[in-house]
Amino acid sequence: MALASDSDILEQAEAWHRAGRGVAIATVVETWGSAPRPVGSHLVIDEEGHFLGSVSGGCVEGAVVSEAMDVIGSGTPRLLEFGVADETAWQVGLSCGGKIAVYVEKVVS
Repeated sequence: MALASDSDILEQAEAWHRAGRGVAIATVVETWGSAPRPVGSHLVIDEEGHFLGSVSGGCVEGAVVSEAMDVIGSGTPRLLEFGVADETAWQVGLSCGGKIAVYVEKVVS
């Protein structure tokens, strides 16, 4: 399966937002070492947990979706970090030796 393009992801975010759904965008803002997705990669999430795009893969994305749901509810952005030195990274599957930072923000008008 091909990854969605940035324009597809941003168009989906706009469509969900116009439909009245709460929406968040997660963006890879920094990587260190081996990372599955490059800086600038996006994942868009709606309030029901639907998503499009990719910031890492596997269980890391599940954790990002969960955090995004909280961001949608609170409106407060978050900077998430996942890495091999972090016990959580092993739990969510980022055992490739790298680290990533993902910024999650709510889409507002």
